[in-house]
Amino acid sequence: MSTQLQGVLLDLDGTLINAFPPIIRAMSKTLAEYGLPAMSEQAIRRHTGRGDCSMAALFGEHKAAASQRFVAIHDETYLDDIQPLSGATALMAWLNKQGIPMAVVTSKGQHRAEAQLEKLGWLADFSCVIGKLEGRAAKPNPEPLLLACAAMEDGLNIHDVLMIGDGEADMQAASRAGCAGWGLTSSFSAEELEKAGAKACFASLDEVLLCLQKKIH
Repeated sequence: MSTQLQGVLLDLDGTLINAFPPIIRAMSKTLAEYGLPAMSEQAIRRHTGRGDCSMAALFGEHKAAASQRFVAIHDETYLDDIQPLSGATALMAWLNKQGIPMAVVTSKGQHRAEAQLEKLGWLADFSCVIGKLEGRAAKPNPEPLLLACAAMEDGLNIHDVLMIGDGEADMQAASRAGCAGWGLTSSFSAEELEKAGAKACFASLDEVLLCLQKKIH
Protein backbone atom coordinates (compact mmCIF):
# COMPACT_ATOMS: atom_id res chain seq x y z
CA MET A 1 0.00 0.00 0.00
CA SER A 2 1.32 3.42 -0.96
CA THR A 3 0.77 6.63 0.98
CA GLN A 4 -1.89 7.51 -1.63
CA LEU A 5 -4.60 5.68 0.27
CA GLN A 6 -7.96 6.55 -1.28
CA GLY A 7 -10.32 4.48 0.84
CA VAL A 8 -10.63 1.86 3.58
CA LEU A 9 -12.90 -1.18 3.54
CA LEU A 10 -13.73 -2.63 6.95
CA ASP A 11 -15.19 -5.95 7.99
CA LEU A 12 -17.81 -5.66 10.73
CA ASP A 13 -17.93 -8.59 13.20
CA GLY A 14 -14.61 -9.03 14.96
CA THR A 15 -13.17 -5.93 13.31
CA LEU A 16 -15.30 -2.91 14.25
CA ILE A 17 -17.75 -4.47 16.70
CA ASN A 18 -18.12 -7.42 19.03
CA ALA A 19 -21.29 -8.96 17.63
CA PHE A 20 -20.26 -12.55 18.30
CA PRO A 21 -22.48 -13.33 21.34
CA PRO A 22 -25.69 -13.68 19.26
CA ILE A 23 -23.77 -15.58 16.56
CA ILE A 24 -22.31 -17.99 19.13
CA ARG A 25 -25.70 -18.41 20.81
CA ALA A 26 -27.46 -19.09 17.52
CA MET A 27 -24.84 -21.51 16.26
CA SER A 28 -24.70 -23.39 19.56
CA LYS A 29 -28.48 -23.83 19.65
CA THR A 30 -28.67 -24.82 15.99
CA LEU A 31 -25.92 -27.41 16.40
CA ALA A 32 -27.75 -28.88 19.41
CA GLU A 33 -31.08 -28.97 17.60
CA TYR A 34 -29.53 -30.90 14.72
CA GLY A 35 -27.74 -33.32 17.02
CA LEU A 36 -24.25 -32.12 16.15
CA PRO A 37 -21.33 -31.81 18.59
CA ALA A 38 -20.97 -28.57 20.51
CA MET A 39 -18.26 -26.13 19.40
CA SER A 40 -16.15 -23.73 21.42
CA GLU A 41 -16.68 -20.00 21.04
CA GLN A 42 -13.31 -19.67 19.32
CA ALA A 43 -14.17 -22.44 16.85
CA ILE A 44 -17.40 -20.64 15.93
CA ARG A 45 -15.52 -17.37 15.47
CA ARG A 46 -13.08 -19.11 13.16
CA HIS A 47 -15.88 -20.63 11.07
CA THR A 48 -17.39 -17.13 10.79
CA GLY A 49 -14.05 -15.80 9.60
CA ARG A 50 -13.90 -18.37 6.81
CA GLY A 51 -17.18 -17.22 5.27
CA ASP A 52 -20.76 -18.45 5.24
CA CYS A 53 -20.00 -21.66 3.37
CA SER A 54 -17.77 -22.88 6.17
CA MET A 55 -20.57 -22.71 8.74
CA ALA A 56 -23.33 -24.00 6.47
CA ALA A 57 -21.24 -27.01 5.42
CA LEU A 58 -21.36 -28.31 8.99
CA PHE A 59 -25.00 -29.28 8.44
CA GLY A 60 -24.57 -31.20 5.20
CA GLU A 61 -27.88 -31.92 3.45
CA HIS A 62 -29.71 -29.90 6.12
CA LYS A 63 -27.72 -26.72 5.55
CA ALA A 64 -30.59 -24.72 4.03
CA ALA A 65 -32.98 -25.42 6.91
CA ALA A 66 -30.21 -25.06 9.48
CA SER A 67 -29.21 -21.69 8.03
CA GLN A 68 -32.80 -20.47 8.35
CA ARG A 69 -32.94 -21.69 11.94
CA PHE A 70 -29.61 -20.02 12.75
CA VAL A 71 -30.87 -16.69 11.38
CA ALA A 72 -34.14 -16.93 13.33
CA ILE A 73 -32.29 -17.46 16.62
CA HIS A 74 -29.65 -14.86 15.80
CA ASP A 75 -32.25 -12.20 15.05
CA GLU A 76 -33.79 -12.51 18.52
CA THR A 77 -30.82 -10.73 20.12
CA TYR A 78 -28.55 -9.32 17.39
CA LEU A 79 -29.27 -5.69 18.34
CA ASP A 80 -28.64 -6.23 22.06
CA ASP A 81 -25.50 -4.85 23.71
CA ILE A 82 -23.40 -4.16 20.60
CA GLN A 83 -19.91 -3.14 21.68
CA PRO A 84 -17.33 -1.27 19.56
CA LEU A 85 -13.99 -3.02 19.59
CA SER A 86 -10.90 -1.31 20.95
CA GLY A 87 -9.59 1.33 18.58
CA ALA A 88 -12.63 1.38 16.29
CA THR A 89 -13.90 4.85 17.14
CA ALA A 90 -10.39 6.35 17.11
CA LEU A 91 -9.58 4.81 13.71
CA MET A 92 -12.86 6.00 12.21
CA ALA A 93 -12.40 9.51 13.59
CA TRP A 94 -8.86 9.73 12.19
CA LEU A 95 -9.90 8.48 8.75
CA ASN A 96 -12.73 11.00 8.70
CA LYS A 97 -10.32 13.78 9.66
CA GLN A 98 -7.98 12.74 6.85
CA GLY A 99 -10.85 12.77 4.38
CA ILE A 100 -10.37 9.07 3.61
CA PRO A 101 -13.76 7.44 2.88
CA MET A 102 -14.76 4.21 4.56
CA ALA A 103 -17.09 1.36 3.65
CA VAL A 104 -18.24 -1.70 5.57
CA VAL A 105 -17.91 -4.98 3.68
CA THR A 106 -19.48 -7.83 5.63
CA SER A 107 -20.98 -11.27 5.11
CA LYS A 108 -23.74 -10.31 7.56
CA GLY A 109 -27.15 -9.64 6.03
CA GLN A 110 -27.44 -6.13 4.59
CA HIS A 111 -30.27 -4.90 6.81
CA ARG A 112 -28.74 -6.46 9.92
CA ALA A 113 -25.41 -4.73 9.33
CA GLU A 114 -27.13 -1.40 8.70
CA ALA A 115 -29.30 -1.82 11.80
CA GLN A 116 -26.28 -2.50 14.04
CA LEU A 117 -24.37 0.47 12.62
CA GLU A 118 -27.43 2.69 13.04
CA LYS A 119 -27.79 1.65 16.68
CA LEU A 120 -24.18 2.69 17.29
CA GLY A 121 -24.74 5.99 15.46
CA TRP A 122 -22.12 5.02 12.87
CA LEU A 123 -24.15 4.44 9.72
CA ALA A 124 -23.64 7.97 8.35
CA ASP A 125 -19.85 7.64 8.77
CA PHE A 126 -19.62 5.15 5.91
CA SER A 127 -19.87 5.85 2.20
CA CYS A 128 -21.68 2.54 1.81
CA VAL A 129 -22.41 -0.78 3.49
CA ILE A 130 -22.06 -3.92 1.39
CA GLY A 131 -23.68 -6.85 3.17
CA LYS A 132 -25.20 -10.17 2.24
CA LEU A 133 -28.08 -10.03 -0.23
CA GLU A 134 -29.68 -12.75 -2.34
CA GLY A 135 -27.70 -13.11 -5.54
CA ARG A 136 -24.69 -11.21 -4.22
CA ALA A 137 -21.46 -13.15 -3.74
CA ALA A 138 -19.89 -13.10 -0.29
CA LYS A 139 -16.26 -13.02 0.84
CA PRO A 140 -13.87 -14.68 0.02
CA ASN A 141 -15.28 -13.78 -3.41
CA PRO A 142 -13.91 -10.32 -4.30
CA GLU A 143 -17.26 -9.05 -5.61
CA PRO A 144 -18.34 -7.25 -2.38
CA LEU A 145 -15.05 -5.32 -2.26
CA LEU A 146 -15.39 -4.28 -5.89
CA LEU A 147 -19.00 -3.21 -5.30
CA ALA A 148 -17.89 -1.07 -2.36
CA CYS A 149 -15.21 0.66 -4.41
CA ALA A 150 -17.69 1.37 -7.19
CA ALA A 151 -20.06 2.98 -4.69
CA MET A 152 -17.46 5.13 -2.90
CA GLU A 153 -16.68 8.70 -3.88
CA ASP A 154 -17.72 8.33 -7.52
CA GLY A 155 -15.76 5.12 -7.78
CA LEU A 156 -12.36 4.18 -6.40
CA ASN A 157 -9.66 2.02 -7.94
CA ILE A 158 -9.46 -1.20 -5.94
CA HIS A 159 -5.66 -0.95 -6.00
CA ASP A 160 -5.85 2.31 -4.01
CA VAL A 161 -7.87 0.97 -1.07
CA LEU A 162 -7.09 -1.06 2.04
CA MET A 163 -9.17 -3.94 3.40
CA ILE A 164 -9.08 -4.50 7.17
CA GLY A 165 -10.60 -7.64 8.67
CA ASP A 166 -10.16 -10.45 11.15
CA GLY A 167 -10.94 -13.43 8.94
CA GLU A 168 -9.25 -15.55 6.33
CA ALA A 169 -12.14 -14.72 3.99
CA ASP A 170 -11.35 -11.00 4.31
CA MET A 171 -7.74 -11.50 3.31
CA GLN A 172 -8.57 -13.90 0.50
CA ALA A 173 -11.12 -11.46 -0.91
CA ALA A 174 -8.63 -8.59 -0.74
CA SER A 175 -5.93 -10.61 -2.48
CA ARG A 176 -8.31 -11.73 -5.22
CA ALA A 177 -9.65 -8.20 -5.69
CA GLY A 178 -6.18 -6.71 -5.98
CA CYS A 179 -6.00 -4.56 -2.86
CA ALA A 180 -3.89 -4.75 0.28
CA GLY A 181 -5.35 -6.70 3.18
CA TRP A 182 -4.46 -6.03 6.81
CA GLY A 183 -5.47 -8.75 9.24
CA LEU A 184 -6.43 -8.63 12.92
CA THR A 185 -5.20 -11.64 14.87
CA SER A 186 -8.16 -12.13 17.22
CA SER A 187 -9.39 -15.38 15.63
CA PHE A 188 -6.58 -16.42 13.29
CA SER A 189 -2.83 -16.31 13.70
CA ALA A 190 -0.67 -13.95 11.69
CA GLU A 191 0.69 -16.98 9.81
CA GLU A 192 -2.83 -18.10 8.86
CA LEU A 193 -3.86 -14.62 7.74
CA GLU A 194 -0.66 -14.12 5.75
CA LYS A 195 -1.22 -17.46 4.03
CA ALA A 196 -4.70 -16.17 3.12
CA GLY A 197 -3.14 -13.07 1.56
CA ALA A 198 -2.63 -10.52 4.35
CA LYS A 199 0.10 -7.97 3.69
CA ALA A 200 0.38 -7.08 7.40
CA CYS A 201 -1.12 -8.29 10.68
CA PHE A 202 -1.99 -6.48 13.90
CA ALA A 203 -3.28 -7.34 17.35
CA SER A 204 -5.81 -4.50 17.38
CA LEU A 205 -7.17 -1.49 15.53
CA ASP A 206 -5.07 0.67 17.85
CA GLU A 207 -1.99 -0.81 16.18
CA VAL A 208 -3.55 -0.33 12.74
CA LEU A 209 -4.09 3.37 13.48
CA LEU A 210 -0.51 3.86 14.64
CA CYS A 211 0.78 2.23 11.46
CA LEU A 212 -1.43 4.38 9.23
CA GLN A 213 -0.40 7.53 11.05
CA LYS A 214 3.25 6.72 10.35
CA LYS A 215 2.58 5.99 6.68
CA ILE A 216 0.27 8.92 5.95
CA HIS A 217 1.37 12.41 6.92
